[in-house]
Amino acid sequence: MASVLSPAGRIDLGHGCHAWVPDTAGWGMSNAGLVTGRGESLLVDTLYDLHLTRALLDGLAPVTDAAPVSTVVNTHGNGDHWFGNQLVAHAEIIAARGSLTDMRQVGPAEMRALTSADTAAGRFARRIFGRFDYSGVQPVLPHRVFDGETVLDIGGTEVRLIDVGPAHSAGDTIVHVPRARTVYTGDIVFAGSTPVIWHGPFANWLTACDLLLSLDMDIIVPGHGPVTTKEAVRTVRDYLSYVHEQATARFSAGMPAEAAGRDISLGRFADLDESERLAVNVHTVYRELDPSLPPLDGPRLFGRMADLACPCPGL
Repeated sequence: MASVLSPAGRIDLGHGCHAWVPDTAGWGMSNAGLVTGRGESLLVDTLYDLHLTRALLDGLAPVTDAAPVSTVVNTHGNGDHWFGNQLVAHAEIIAARGSLTDMRQVGPAEMRALTSADTAAGRFARRIFGRFDYSGVQPVLPHRVFDGETVLDIGGTEVRLIDVGPAHSAGDTIVHVPRARTVYTGDIVFAGSTPVIWHGPFANWLTACDLLLSLDMDIIVPGHGPVTTKEAVRTVRDYLSYVHEQATARFSAGMPAEAAGRDISLGRFADLDESERLAVNVHTVYRELDPSLPPLDGPRLFGRMADLACPCPGL
């Protein structure tokens, strides 16, 4: 079973754990989580704009009124997991060191610039991110960073934070609640949509999948998609392995990365949403194989995805 069909809103997972799942899918529609202990709670991620984050906090209020949020963990530095931080700035906000680096590089100002650009990348960005309002977002960065692994005590509940990055991004934290047999994975797991590897290396993400598969747990709250099981981790691992193999073969044959992205057939992964992310993933493979290749900034990466999503003028 790849995933458990879960309703939108707050989902009680048992043992003091909750998931917050949006009512629509797509780029930027991320999940959040809540872990409660005696008299306090830990919030896993905020959302992409203030409207969404206020709805999250209102939806969690039946729980947090008795156990206020004292700690926030941002699983990584993509805006859909931290742009709402200003609404919980009273709490201690924690992230992996690499996540802080990403937050400083791409904040709400950069997203406003991308979505206002009169380019194929800008038009594509408006198409996928047009539902979000970045205008009122003030970046609030983590108050505390960690390296490797750290353990928190949230009102008597043990919560393990493990940085498995760089992989999807420069820092990727999984939040493990052992007594609940539950893990909040951030974007190390996408359930029903295509993983995107902005940073790499691929090997780190595969190792992170192996770690998740080795944990004694039953419930996975992915960064995107319904509450799920270990089968979703296997799907992510298989997709990444397949793309790396296919891209490597085309690199060895001398095919340019853009052409490789158009040439690769996704086979059993073709039904995953946001398949245009293949363009980014192929570029990441090529840079691993040839470190002299220059990195592409966000607008150029979105331009490549725009071409793959709709290789036609006037997108």
